[in-house]
Amino acid sequence: MALELEGKIIRKLNVQSGVSARGNWSKQEFIIEYQEGNFPSQACFNVWGEDKVKDLERFQIGDSVKVSFNISSREYNGRWYTDLRAWRLDSSGEAASAAAPAQAPAQPAAQPAQTQAPQAADSQDSQDDDDLPF
Repeated sequence: MALELEGKIIRKLNVQSGVSARGNWSKQEFIIEYQEGNFPSQACFNVWGEDKVKDLERFQIGDSVKVSFNISSREYNGRWYTDLRAWRLDSSGEAASAAAPAQAPAQPAAQPAQTQAPQAADSQDSQDDDDLPF
């Protein structure tokens, strides 16, 4: 299950790296502050792999981001640990500007249709105007 959250980066922790049976690995954790109801909340995310760590480097503390992530939990010695693993980071401004052009053409097309409808109604009987819901 993939989830998304928009918020502001308030902290980036140090990069951790090591060697495992599968080879070299690196990860970095970062904290996002987001608005939940009336109060701000915080969540700790992590990115795994050298390419994802480099992707996180382009964002600074205070940047607004949209994080796409997965949740995973595991048990170790009777305790449960949960990870919020980010797999994509986008600037919140980029996400908003990408959505705006898709909506812009739809609005002008709707406005002429609305202005033409009353003109057509004027040519009909005045009783039809009383049937309008507004």
